[in-house]
Amino acid sequence: MIFIAAKFRIQPQHADRWPEIAAEFTQATRSEPGCLWFDWSRSVDDPAEYVLVEAFRDGEAGAAHVNSAHFKAAQQTLPPYLAETPRIVNATIPQEDWSLLGEMAVE
Repeated sequence: MIFIAAKFRIQPQHADRWPEIAAEFTQATRSEPGCLWFDWSRSVDDPAEYVLVEAFRDGEAGAAHVNSAHFKAAQQTLPPYLAETPRIVNATIPQEDWSLLGEMAVE
């Protein structure tokens, strides 16, 4: 799978509304056949920072995502709300879902 974690620093005046601002893009991406997950979280240390954790089935699904109409629209509509260019980690890993964290197993 293609696994991506991205940090988005939002302009403070828009931070509380970010989930609403990104909602159309989020829903469209989650509807892609190759999207495994697309989840936003807000930083507990910086209320203007959101972390996006996303995964796609494979490189073909990742390419379909970045070539989609909703991705191209987001490239135009989302940056005006950002305080800086998002930072990203992108890796191909040999699994299809989350693994269990055995060191904290719940029995």
